[in-house]
Amino acid sequence: MLIFAAFILFGLQKLFMPAEALTAMWQTPWPVEYPGLLRFTGLIDAAGGIGILLPALTRIQPRLTILAALGCALLQISAIIFHSTRGEFAALPLNFILLTFVSFILWGRRKRAPILPRM
Repeated sequence: MLIFAAFILFGLQKLFMPAEALTAMWQTPWPVEYPGLLRFTGLIDAAGGIGILLPALTRIQPRLTILAALGCALLQISAIIFHSTRGEFAALPLNFILLTFVSFILWGRRKRAPILPRM
């Protein structure tokens, strides 16, 4: 539930807050430099958050939880590479924490505790 809330929160921020406000809040210029990337990653964050929780909760197509967790993991790996190449190392701890959580969900829902579809 916490990872759902985190991805929804970050997604809504990226989708609806002005890029200038995010630049000031995050102390990095990339939201203003790449507004399309900002909105695109916001969409992926929000969709990933919904995809991690909703299919597992409803047990309708629960394999989508695995795909959402995989997408969120790939997003975090991309963010780590992006921020590293720009020298924005202050952003990396959050990316590594989110990557750890979504990797745990990916592993857990694939191997340890898969959710069976509704019959």
